[in-house]
Amino acid sequence: MGKVTAKKSLGQHFLKDLNIAKNICDSLIEGDFSDVLEIGPGMGVLTQYLLPRTDIKLTALDIDIESIDFLHDKYPQYVDQIQYGDFLKLDIDSIFENNFAIIGNFPYNISSQIFFRVLDYKDRVPEVVCMIQKEVAERLAANHGNKTYGILSVLLQTFYKIEYIQTVNENVFDPPPKVKSAVIRLTRNDRKELDISFKFFKNVVKTGFNQRRKTLRNSLKPILLQNKIDHEYLSMRPEQLSVEQFIELAKMIKNVLET
Repeated sequence: MGKVTAKKSLGQHFLKDLNIAKNICDSLIEGDFSDVLEIGPGMGVLTQYLLPRTDIKLTALDIDIESIDFLHDKYPQYVDQIQYGDFLKLDIDSIFENNFAIIGNFPYNISSQIFFRVLDYKDRVPEVVCMIQKEVAERLAANHGNKTYGILSVLLQTFYKIEYIQTVNENVFDPPPKVKSAVIRLTRNDRKELDISFKFFKNVVKTGFNQRRKTLRNSLKPILLQNKIDHEYLSMRPEQLSVEQFIELAKMIKNVLET
């Protein structure tokens, strides 16, 4: 076990188990991509395993200029592939022309925002491998009927298969954080279209979960307005509906609103 000072992914918590770092990188499997974006490389705990790979071309993106300077000094031959930037504001088309995978120890305070951005590029991102807070990982991978099943569970599972790869304990960081971490992999499924706009579908899902203790008939009133819809799904709570049922419900609501 070695120690690498990688200050990015967990604030000032340093990942010291290189076996876990390598396992994260090895979890990025070959797919319909050659370009890979690493979000928040920090001091390069993952980068050191990704840059030498011949099956991918890595672009590492960080908003911390000190990390960029450090990595430029450490890997002068890869300077063009290590860039300053914010993924949440990034002009993707200026960097990638084709499909690209995403990997990283995501900053935990913005991990949900990162996943919403991934959804914006779902047709170009076939795979995501990341370490995030364990609680969030469990939520994303949860099945319907589970109390942790929520908005991102539905939206991501609509287009991705989500695999919970491993739990990462606090003691592999220095100092140990107060929460456990987890590694997950998202792999794009075969769904191409929803037959309704993703914007509308997302609005139905988010509105449905805004008052998750209520039935969907009550929580969806801002969308249903005065329209009377009689369907068994509306008497259920949002966490009881599977992804397929949410899609079916959204289509039905859309049809009613357009008639």
